[in-house]
Amino acid sequence: MTKAIFREYDIRGIYKKELNEQTVKKIGYFFALEVLKKLPNAQYISVGYDARTHSPILKEWLSSGIHKTNIEVLDMGLVATPVNYFSNYIQNDGKTVSASIMITGSHNPPEYNGFKITLDQTPFFGDDIYALGDKIIESDIEIVDNTQTIKIDTKKEYIDYLVNKFKHLDLKDKKFVFDCGNGVAGTVLREILDRLHINHHIIYETPDGTFPNHHPDPSDAHNLQDIQKELNTGNYDLGFAYDGDADRIAVLTQKYNFKGDVLALFFSRFIPNPTVIGEVKCSQIMYDKINEYGKAIMYKTGHSNLKVKIKETNASFAAEVSGHIFFNDRYFGYDDAIYSTLRALELLHDGFDYDLEFEKLPQLFSTDEITIDTTEEKKFQIIDELKIKLQNPPENFPKIKDIITVDGVRVVFENGWGLVRASNTIPKLVTRFEAIDKITALEYQSKLLELLAL
Repeated sequence: MTKAIFREYDIRGIYKKELNEQTVKKIGYFFALEVLKKLPNAQYISVGYDARTHSPILKEWLSSGIHKTNIEVLDMGLVATPVNYFSNYIQNDGKTVSASIMITGSHNPPEYNGFKITLDQTPFFGDDIYALGDKIIESDIEIVDNTQTIKIDTKKEYIDYLVNKFKHLDLKDKKFVFDCGNGVAGTVLREILDRLHINHHIIYETPDGTFPNHHPDPSDAHNLQDIQKELNTGNYDLGFAYDGDADRIAVLTQKYNFKGDVLALFFSRFIPNPTVIGEVKCSQIMYDKINEYGKAIMYKTGHSNLKVKIKETNASFAAEVSGHIFFNDRYFGYDDAIYSTLRALELLHDGFDYDLEFEKLPQLFSTDEITIDTTEEKKFQIIDELKIKLQNPPENFPKIKDIITVDGVRVVFENGWGLVRASNTIPKLVTRFEAIDKITALEYQSKLLELLAL
């Protein structure tokens, strides 16, 4: 085992190599102790898992560790991550959970897996995960097998809830295409659409942890080629694609792929006096436009960071460019791609024209995320050094209007901005650039990366 599996937002590593039997049992045991420390009367932790081939065995190892503390495991089986989160807010067959663990490798390659953890309706992340890792590394405790669980049907409760909340939708004259990417969106999507009488065509619906058709990451345009082909040939009104555990979404028309920050702008128009939290990679257009009729807050990247910030500010919702949308307005403040799908369909129900409204926005040029390889030891040091260099940049460096350091370094220039931040999950720097045109954006990119390399 390596400490590197304990990351800022969750625990993630390679099955058997890093997530081996003893390590996973200890994760269950020491996390359950943390639950009892905060909630001494805790009785239940809910556990669900994604489609990866090794997820069921990880559930058994995790359950054995949890049972050593005498907390019971409520077993949801194969579910989407939002269903796991949902269990924290309802009675699960009459039982109240104190914490939940979702076993998922999200959009990582098939050999990966991991754990997304919630304690008392709050993300368990950052320093708490790092401290958990320290305890596990230092411990030589032996944990015997005890894989007995209590089966619960949270998925049914979740489907019923969403169908009830969106029963007003009337979209009988429209049709839609969905790409589940062989992830767990396929465990709930069809029943919801059928019960809401929404015309649909679903591709790659069957959960398959080997992901035989394409990698389950809708933020990469290469993974959207199949759904784009369907859109172009099938006369669909909208297309939707999901990541492996169904907490991220892509929304597409024949002409456009709407990133999370653009979707945030669209959603915000239908919420009175909205407060919207965006991450540092979001377009300046999103912040400027929302501030005309509400309040936009720039904050750190990362699903756990944004969930905590929503609670702190009571924001309407939060969004990441990658497609995490966290609705607190009419929902629970966590990232749910299935719920976000229904909110996107609701805009059509209300007469919203996606292409037309997008074309009304100022047309800036934005690069995709560009990553730079580095090491875990160096990545934050490089960012600190960049902050110092920006205090006295070269004479030919573009004029700086502002420097935002909420998460890495976002340098605001006269006609755009550039971002360099250290990834919290992998040994890379992440960059993104936006400007009034491509030439200007690439100039900002060139100058900032030159400074980075000096």
